[in-house]
Amino acid sequence: MRTTLLKLRFRLQNLFRMSESHAMLLWAAIIGFVGALATIFFRECIGWVQYLLTGHSGSFVEIAKGLSWQMRVLLPTCGGVVAGLILIWAKRMPAGATSDYMEAVAIGDGRIPIRHTLLRSLSSLATVGSGGSIGREGPMVQLAALCASLVGRFAHFPASRMRLLVACGAAAGITSAYNAPIAGAFFVTEIVLGALVMESFGPVVVASVVANITMRELPGYAPAYEMPYFPEVGGVEIILFVVLGIIAGLLAPQFLRLLDISKHLFQKTRLPLPLRLGVGGLLVGLLSVRVPEVWGNGYSVVNSLLHTDWLWSTVLVVMIYKIVATALTTGSGAVGGIFTPTLFVGAAIGFLFGDMAHALWPHAISQPFAYAMVGMGAFLAAATNAPLMAILMIFEMTLSYQVVLPLMLSCVVAYFIARSLDGNSMYEITLKRHRDAAERIRLRGTHMSELIKPAETVLQKDAPFSEVTRIFLQYPVKYIYITDQDNRYLGVVALQDVTSLLLDKNDIDTKRAGDFMRTHFLHEVTPDMSLGEALQLFLDHQGERLPVIASTENPQLLGVVFKTSLLDAYFRLDRSGE
Repeated sequence: MRTTLLKLRFRLQNLFRMSESHAMLLWAAIIGFVGALATIFFRECIGWVQYLLTGHSGSFVEIAKGLSWQMRVLLPTCGGVVAGLILIWAKRMPAGATSDYMEAVAIGDGRIPIRHTLLRSLSSLATVGSGGSIGREGPMVQLAALCASLVGRFAHFPASRMRLLVACGAAAGITSAYNAPIAGAFFVTEIVLGALVMESFGPVVVASVVANITMRELPGYAPAYEMPYFPEVGGVEIILFVVLGIIAGLLAPQFLRLLDISKHLFQKTRLPLPLRLGVGGLLVGLLSVRVPEVWGNGYSVVNSLLHTDWLWSTVLVVMIYKIVATALTTGSGAVGGIFTPTLFVGAAIGFLFGDMAHALWPHAISQPFAYAMVGMGAFLAAATNAPLMAILMIFEMTLSYQVVLPLMLSCVVAYFIARSLDGNSMYEITLKRHRDAAERIRLRGTHMSELIKPAETVLQKDAPFSEVTRIFLQYPVKYIYITDQDNRYLGVVALQDVTSLLLDKNDIDTKRAGDFMRTHFLHEVTPDMSLGEALQLFLDHQGERLPVIASTENPQLLGVVFKTSLLDAYFRLDRSGE
């Protein structure tokens, strides 16, 4: 069976004569379609939970307004307890790999644990569906990334391609959640991948476009925000948008700091997780008795700000309550995103600033909703440290050229102000722990021996051909290492040679691994090599890993060194010496 699968894979690739880059575009299109379906499924699940709990579905705010104050308190409390119980269940299951798609792309191998991720999504569904003040887009993107990871596993992709597939899944999720394909592609490129390289950017764009087309063709499509026409901004008024960028840059780090403080305070209570999330839900429920707008992620309130005249005092109260509710929900440990709540806070700040400016110069400047639109982008740019993504997202939502100039200025100013304060970001907290000074000091003394990993793809010379095909199907590698009975390294079996045998239909049942072994594979690493010498071997080899032997005189196979581990150590060491 394994031999048949391997033959089929190679025959299809040869039939269509596709290079790896062309094949990745096709896989990215598949991921875009599947990712869109995953986000739609989660959105529909939220509607089912809403209907089950309240008999209604739709806007969380409207649902909350129609409930008694007792139900406003009870539902988030019970939802928090259930979400906590599900998280305990998830923690008892071995995750194996990181369940966060950003880590799976940035520092992992692209593998996302299935059961662990599904349980965390189920926990998020309990929180979001019961009125928790948190975004639904986080679990949507996570599910889309999980689907991409599963497709990569099924196709036996190597780690580098798996990471790119997961990035495509994340882009599809962002695009499906906000109907913004360009911003979805740049979100992954700017935040997750960290660099704009066409080899990776092309598949990400394809996944985003296919996801957006899928969303538009399926029932229930609607823009995330219904943006009004953005007015033309005069020359002097542009200064006010710069001031708005300064304000957003100053306040965004404080918003993120408040979320961290809430998390630490909840952890200090040492309450069991279900009780902790229940307390968070209870407090959100109590806030909703006074301000029902704290329910949900803030979509409906932002749309109302853009189309309705609000009193500045009402906007201020709703914003404060919403910030506190979001801090309580995330701080208690609920699973979800803060991307949409961040957009809400930015819109409220922009509206308040625009309302104040309009009261001073009523005939000289634009209406407050214009400042709310730009405030969304500026606050998002400051909170994520991704100004390009923020600019593109608001531009895609408005499709107005008039918004570009004030939006660009506000976002860039907000970004630099936030970076000058503490450089914090809602997506850098985890990765920051891996770039501290202690690790850089340790890397100064790194030797190749510290980077050696077990060599899982090893066979002895007399291994049957069925074992060779089993290894190639089980592991996404190009070479199998061959040893003798004393574990002395003899050479490699190349996937290319096995492919030729399969396609030529030769009699392969009696073949052994040693029959097609390459004995002149001159790319072995030794433990005493420097990082630079090993890196040069990788540059000559153009592979993902190399075998490690004890020495030339004693070719005992010690394991393998992966290119990603070597490059990470090499460039971190290089940066620490700057």
